[in-house]
Amino acid sequence: MVNIRDLDPSASPLDYYGAELRRLREAAGLNQQQLGEIIYCTGSLIGQIETARKLPTRAFTQRVDAALGTDGALMRLLKLVLRSQLPSWFQPYAEMEAKASHIYSFQAQLVHGLLQTEDYARAVLGVLQQDRLDERVAARLERQRILERESPPLVWVVLSEAVLHQVIGGRDAMRNQLDHLLDFKDREWVQIQVLPFEGGAHAGLKGSFTLFRFDDDPEIVYSEGYGTGEMTANPAEVKGRSLRYDHLQAAALSVEDSADLIARVMEERYGEHP
Repeated sequence: MVNIRDLDPSASPLDYYGAELRRLREAAGLNQQQLGEIIYCTGSLIGQIETARKLPTRAFTQRVDAALGTDGALMRLLKLVLRSQLPSWFQPYAEMEAKASHIYSFQAQLVHGLLQTEDYARAVLGVLQQDRLDERVAARLERQRILERESPPLVWVVLSEAVLHQVIGGRDAMRNQLDHLLDFKDREWVQIQVLPFEGGAHAGLKGSFTLFRFDDDPEIVYSEGYGTGEMTANPAEVKGRSLRYDHLQAAALSVEDSADLIARVMEERYGEHP
């Protein structure tokens, strides 16, 4: 069994969280069992998190912060913990995503990560690797919290119609995912268009990409690769990708017609009218 005293708090955000949890608990004069009783969990779970063997959840962290009177210290640290669960090559993307004022994305095969349900995300992330799947899913869902900010970014996504038909995670998961896309229909800051099959050849045939715009920094374009990605602020590359995106938006169905198509796919493929 790992001893918390053997952990190096500087080794990772998760180790630091565990060390801070133990320090705050002991400062409050509580053992693991006592703290567990206060926040309605087991002392064993407290121990696993203090020894960095289990990822804390947002609900757990909120209850601990309230019980120990930390003024949200652990919740602020949790953001770093969850960010650290993302692949190292993807973390710069997540940082840009969190800072952007505008996010424009074309997705050729999958629902954009900011719009995924938990079951859909679990199916995508677990295709070839089940290791620490809960942690990786939690990290992806944490990214979506930028949509709940008081001043969220404008997110405009063009989806290939193929995304609606590729069954990810089973019929129930896919039906719920399509229904989730329709939930954004009345949200001013999230716009979804579908590029229909009948459009034929289009400007996104080379693959998915995302454009980030910022209030005070140059625009950045991110191109997806096989297990990695490339980010650049090169003006010529950004200009060329912006032109591609303009063509994709023009070729896609309107936001309203896109919602109708999503609803029709739900009904025809899953027998459910949203």
